[in-house]
Amino acid sequence: MGMLVSHGNKTGRLHVAQMLDAGLDMVDPYIGATRLISRHGSRLVFEGKEFELSEDPRSGRAEYDLDSFDRVIVIGAAKGVQRCAVALEEILGDYLTGGHLIGKHGDGILCKKLGVTLAGHPVPDEYCEEGCKRIYEWIRDITEKDFVITITGSGVSSLMTWPIEGVTVKEMCELTHMMQIEKGALTRELNPIRVYLDRFKGGKISRYLKKATVVHLATNDLGGASYSLPGVRDTYAELMKHNCFIPTIADGSTFGQAVDAFRKYDVWDRIPQNIRDFFIKADPAYKTVDLHEYESMNARLFKLTPKLEMLYPVVMKKAEELGYTPYMLAETMTAEASEAGKVVASIALNIQNMDQPVKKPCVLISSGELIVTVGNETGVGGRNQEFCLAAAFKIAGSAKIVFGAADTDGTDGPGGFVAEGAPECLGGAIVDGYTVKEAGEMGIDLAKAMKTHGTSAPLWKLGCGIDAQHSISALDLRIVAIME
Repeated sequence: MGMLVSHGNKTGRLHVAQMLDAGLDMVDPYIGATRLISRHGSRLVFEGKEFELSEDPRSGRAEYDLDSFDRVIVIGAAKGVQRCAVALEEILGDYLTGGHLIGKHGDGILCKKLGVTLAGHPVPDEYCEEGCKRIYEWIRDITEKDFVITITGSGVSSLMTWPIEGVTVKEMCELTHMMQIEKGALTRELNPIRVYLDRFKGGKISRYLKKATVVHLATNDLGGASYSLPGVRDTYAELMKHNCFIPTIADGSTFGQAVDAFRKYDVWDRIPQNIRDFFIKADPAYKTVDLHEYESMNARLFKLTPKLEMLYPVVMKKAEELGYTPYMLAETMTAEASEAGKVVASIALNIQNMDQPVKKPCVLISSGELIVTVGNETGVGGRNQEFCLAAAFKIAGSAKIVFGAADTDGTDGPGGFVAEGAPECLGGAIVDGYTVKEAGEMGIDLAKAMKTHGTSAPLWKLGCGIDAQHSISALDLRIVAIME
C-alpha cells in the first residue's frame, strides 16, 4: 500500500485504499467456506441462510454422514478457486479422497491433496482442456456411493473449456478473443455460444454426477448470474431460468441466443463454417440441462460470497468509521469503462461543488463488470484502470475527490504486464485530482494510454496501480470518496 498513499491526496488515497482492502478481504472464499461448512466427527454440515438463494425449494441445513460414502471428491474451476479448496481440505481432513481444480495462470499452488491445473483467462488455452480432462478422470465412473463437492465462480466460463468433438481449443480461443476482447461482447452474450460448444458447460458436467450426492458451491454471489437483467429477480427460479454462467446447474441458454450474438457483433461470416453449421442445425442432442433435469439430481447449491450480506456492509462500515456517509450508487453497472468513469466523475464533481444530490463527505460505491472494447489495440490494462484514468481527467485539480477501483479477484484484465517489481496483472487503480499533473511532470502520456488500452505501465510508474492477492471475484468494487 505504501506507494499508493505516498503522493497526491495522501489522506483521501489512504481512506480509499482502506475501504478497498476491507472489501477485498471479505470476498475471500476461504472465509465464506469456513462460515458455511463445518464437520463434527463424520457429519459434514452446510448451514447459513445468507448462503442460500431466496425461494430455493431445497432450503435449510444440509447434513451428510461421510462414513456412508466410498469417495469424497472435490472438483471445480474459477479464479481463486484454491482459496475455497484449501478450506475444504482442512475441514474434510482424511475423508477427502481427492479431486482436481482449474485455476488461472499466475496463481501459486496452494492445495496439498487436490490436483491443480493453471489455465487461460479471459481467453482459454490448451491447459483449460487439460484441466477438464483431469476432472473427467475423477467423475467418469461416479456411483451412488460418491459424495462430490463442486466449486465454480467467476472465470469458469473460460477456465472450464473442453470443446465438443469437431471444435478445437484454438477455435474457442479465437472466437472468445474476437467476441469479448475485440468486439467487447458481454459475458452473458458470449456464454450461450460457449455452453453449446462445450462438453461440461450448460449443466452438462452435472450429468456425470447424477448418481452421486452433490453440493455445488459458487464462489461468487449467485444473484449476479443474471447480471441484473431487466425484470429478473435474484431468486432460485429466476437464476435457473436465466443462468448461462454457472456450469453445474440448470442453464437457460438457447441456440437462438448464440446466433443473435454473432449477428449483433457482425461476426457471423468470420466464424468457422463448422461452428456456423452447428448452430444452424441446432441438434437437440446437444441441449443444455433444464430445471426439470437438474431437480432430478440429488444436489444442493450454496453461494460463498453474498455481496448484500458481506461485501457491501463491510465497505460501508469502514467508510463510516473514516467519517464518510456511504451510498450505493449502482449494485450493477454495465458500460464502457471510460464512459462510466466520466459519468461518475461528473456526479462526484457535482457533490463537491453543490452538495447535490447528496452532501459531502461521502462515498459512492458501485459494482458490476464494466467493458473495454479493445479492437485491434494490444496495450496491457484493465477495465478498473480505465474507469479510474477516465475519471482522473475529469477531476484534475480537485483536492477533494479520490477514485479507487479493483476487480475483487485481484486481477484487472487479462494480464501480460512486465515491469520490475510489478505483478503480471494489476488489480486496479487509485487516482485523485493530482494524477494528471503528476503524469505531465513525469512525461507520461495518459491520453495515449487510454487510446491504446495500455494503462498498466503508466499507472504503475505513477504509483497508482494496485497489486492485490489473487482471489475469487464478486465482480468489481469501485469506491469514490468526496472529502469535506
